[in-house]
Amino acid sequence: MLERKLRREALRIFRAALHASDPVSAVNRRVRVTGSVLVAGNRKYPLDSFRRIFLTGAGKASAAMALAMERMLGRRITDGWVNVKYHHLAKVRRVRLHECGHPVPDEAGVEGAGRIARMMREAGPQDLVIYLGSGGGSALMPAPAPPVTLEEKQAVTRLLLASGANIHEVNAVRKHISLLKGGQLARLAQPATVLALLLSDVIGDDLDVIGSGPTAPDASTFGSARAVLEKYGLLGRAPRAVIHRIEAGLRGEIPETPKQGEKLFETVQNLVVGSNALAVEAAAAEARRLGFRPLVLSTLIEGETREVARVHAAIAREVLLSGRPAKPPVCLISGGETTVTLRGSGLGGRNQEFVLAAAIDLAGAGNVVVLSGGTDGTDGPTDAAGAVADGRTLSRAAGLRLDAAGMLANNDSYRFFEPLGDLVKTGPTNTNVMDVRLVLVGN
Repeated sequence: MLERKLRREALRIFRAALHASDPVSAVNRRVRVTGSVLVAGNRKYPLDSFRRIFLTGAGKASAAMALAMERMLGRRITDGWVNVKYHHLAKVRRVRLHECGHPVPDEAGVEGAGRIARMMREAGPQDLVIYLGSGGGSALMPAPAPPVTLEEKQAVTRLLLASGANIHEVNAVRKHISLLKGGQLARLAQPATVLALLLSDVIGDDLDVIGSGPTAPDASTFGSARAVLEKYGLLGRAPRAVIHRIEAGLRGEIPETPKQGEKLFETVQNLVVGSNALAVEAAAAEARRLGFRPLVLSTLIEGETREVARVHAAIAREVLLSGRPAKPPVCLISGGETTVTLRGSGLGGRNQEFVLAAAIDLAGAGNVVVLSGGTDGTDGPTDAAGAVADGRTLSRAAGLRLDAAGMLANNDSYRFFEPLGDLVKTGPTNTNVMDVRLVLVGN
């Protein structure tokens, strides 16, 4: 009975985190229109001084962000085009939402990126470009740089994702085989004024990593892109055109991505309107309201998923055993984004794998529930945001002849939790601020 109650409370806490990361609310907190002036952060934009206003962007949350800006600017918007993940839509009127593939880019994404590039080239010195960026923007705005083709970009993306490379490393490579990423969209829009509103899905909210930073100075180089491929043993496996382009860049035959201090960024503002920290803070507030002692471990968690899960499980066991670092009832909370190194051929995602690994270490423990979910509502190539488990999960699984250890080894967490009814399904949330992990320890 207590575990059922803890499960319900874990779901309520997770929903509170999702509500706090709503993109419309995030935009409205940082941006407003007062009279004929657009105020974004600490900067003001007199709207009557601009001849045209272009609204563009790419990301899982960008449709909802476009809706927020439409409500503010209305007929002032001259033209709008935003690339979004399939089915991640909003009821906009003045902006075209173009559905594309994610996490692996597709031809629709290339078409949309071309349309965005044409809009940027059209912008002039009296125009305002508002870019709406969020998680997924890198895959959703693919503009392969010759001689790299879409198929070759897809191939290297798959290799990087399967290798366990983190988002910083993946984007370092993608920026250097792209025409828009790594500040290149801002360079293309020159000499227009550019305002980028960003919903962060990366640890540390690094501007050059969110959606591969199309409007931000790029800290990575052709050299760091090559180092990533070398680190994961991909120099001999990545498509030849990808290697040739990176090598050409190293020889100085191709211009580097724009860097900090370049003149073009004098008319560019990058403003983070929401992040994982907001979701985690909301989770902590809801946990406190439900009677738990919230303990935020970190919003900067990264690393191999199953190892991170073992650390969370160990802390939960310590709470049960000694009341350290806090006495029950406790809600351990963490944010960030872990990675999965694919070793098997199963179906799952990093959040489901986290819960399965934690459930193995918590087997037999009473009054403990663990939940992990992606705020975008999709975990890996599945229709689940994540999963939930408790100390009885492995015994229930054994009754269904489910081998927890074997399925973890095969990266098959989805098929483990599906027959147990323990998948967390939210559907597309139209937001993306990484993951929220919860471990509830009851009295």
